[in-house]
Amino acid sequence: MSRCMTVPKLKAFKGSTHRIVMVTAYDATFARLIDLRSVDAVLVGDSLGNVIQGHETTLPVSLDDVVYHCRCVSRGLSGPLLVGDLPFMTYQISAEQALASAARLMQDGRASAVKLEGGERVSGTVRRLVEAGIPVMGHIGLTPQSVHEFGGMKIQGRSPDGAQALLNDARALEQAGVFSLVLEGIPRALSAEITRTVSVPTIGISAGPGCDGQVLVLYDLLGMDETFQPKFLKRYAHLAETIRSALDCYANEVQQGVFPSDEHSFD
Repeated sequence: MSRCMTVPKLKAFKGSTHRIVMVTAYDATFARLIDLRSVDAVLVGDSLGNVIQGHETTLPVSLDDVVYHCRCVSRGLSGPLLVGDLPFMTYQISAEQALASAARLMQDGRASAVKLEGGERVSGTVRRLVEAGIPVMGHIGLTPQSVHEFGGMKIQGRSPDGAQALLNDARALEQAGVFSLVLEGIPRALSAEITRTVSVPTIGISAGPGCDGQVLVLYDLLGMDETFQPKFLKRYAHLAETIRSALDCYANEVQQGVFPSDEHSFD
């Protein structure tokens, strides 16, 4: 089934009253729950390294990992735009490597677009991808693949020089042809200025309310990891508590011989 949301439709939200809603997800079950809700795009992010695989950073995530999870999500998704992340060192070596990696995400993972991290230094690669007909979502600010370069997960652009560098990054990616831009870990005034400056939609995470849209990891907004408590996160449910309660109830019924009952048995 063809997806309802397309790259041109999402790009056209710039300057409209519609605020873009994007979530990050990794499997078909959640994709089916997301599908046909008020969600414009689903990102299969390399954050799966943290959320699914239990790594401290996104650096160990491979292209095979993202392709696999993209394919899983695609089976449950028909409405939102599916975007696949290009993991660490799958696009930095050369534009040819980036083309091959993006092709895999689109051919094998069934993504409609790819996302990559970086500003001016990857603008040439972005241009090559776009020229090949591959829609690219940019990502600047606190880019998790640069965690060691930053010395940790730190807010970016707080100094005048840092702010100017991010403005330059945004303009370079816009000129290279990105259809949208993720702004992560940026002071709210700066993200609002970038949003006013560029002609493509901005999607914020830990970047304040001035962006054209927002993205959160589904597991985070559902409250499935109580140890993850960043300032930017708002929990819209507390499923960790619900899941624990359900497991306790299940265990008790099994131990007491209540489950399975006749209702759950076959003659």
